[in-house]
This record gives sequence, structure tokens and C-alpha cells, in this order.
Amino acid sequence: MKILVACEYSGIVRDAFIKRGHDALSCDLLPSERHGPHYRGDIMDLLRENRHWDLIIGHPPCTYLCNSGVCWLHEEKGRWAKMKKAAMFFRSLLNADCDRICIENPIMHKYAKEIIGETYSQIIQPWQFGHGETKATCLWLKGLPVLKPTNIVSGREQRIHKMAPSENRGLERSRTFKGIAKAMAEQWGKS
Repeated sequence: MKILVACEYSGIVRDAFIKRGHDALSCDLLPSERHGPHYRGDIMDLLRENRHWDLIIGHPPCTYLCNSGVCWLHEEKGRWAKMKKAAMFFRSLLNADCDRICIENPIMHKYAKEIIGETYSQIIQPWQFGHGETKATCLWLKGLPVLKPTNIVSGREQRIHKMAPSENRGLERSRTFKGIAKAMAEQWGKS
């Protein structure tokens, strides 16, 4: 299968599919932190090229969309316009020309939901896939079944939520857990 992993600098999801024999490409404005097939640039360039993708998995930036940041919408000038732009980008990934799509993001605030117009299909947690942590992640699915938990563990810590402020905090928080990536590859990587 040809798989496009949008907005992924880490290469974790891409590599999980490659490990299972798929032709996977990650794409991000940042360079990939792992060696592997990666397009550094705008994902819309790849979508406009009319390439055929069997599966698209997108991780669009959540800064202006997630429920945890809604309080800032009223405090920063221009934030509403940024939120609308982010929601339109999210919607463009969800509506890409591909029969099988997964877009992941945290729980959204109501203003972003109104623009996107579709609700999530499923909420997953890292502890359902072998990681003793909590981080509610919503999946918007098109042509895909919901992910089935693979390894439910205890010790549910809020490590991601409690991360101290730092220059790389956003990048660290956006990293996909390997157990979730593996489950995606195993469950959705069947031709």
C-alpha cells in the first residue's frame, strides 16, 4: 500500500508501516528526525500532485483547535483567524481524495468543531496500546474501522499533560506513541 503520513516530523507512524512492508512517506514543514522517506514541505503540494494514496494519516497542528487552548482565543489578537485557518486545513486533510483517511487531534473546542463540521469517530488513549499514560486522542476516520486496543496497561500517568514549558514542548507533545503507530499499521495496513 502507498501511505501518506501528513504533518509528521517524527517518522514514528511512517516507520511502523514501512516495517510491515508498505510504501510510506511522511511529510512535514520540519525535517524528519529519523532517517526514512520524508517530504519536507507543504502537504498540500503532495495532495495537488494527484498521486494515488491508499491511506492518508494526518496529524494537523492542534494549537488553535484543541479544547485545552480555547481560553486563549479571546486573549490574543488574530487568534480567531488562525483558528479558522487551522480548522480549514484540518478539513482539507479530512476531505482529501483518498478512500481511507485517519486524522488525529486532541479533543476540540466547539468553535473548531463548527468549522470542521464532523465529529470524531473514536477517542483512544496510550494506555490502550502498551503505554502507561493518558492522552485522549480523537480519530476522525473515513473508510477505516476503529482501532482496537492491543495492550491495556495500568499506571495511567498524565506525563504529557504535565510537561514543563520548554522550547520543544509542542514537538514532544505531538509525538505519536509507538504502540498506537504499531496498531495502525497492523490493523489498517491490510490490503
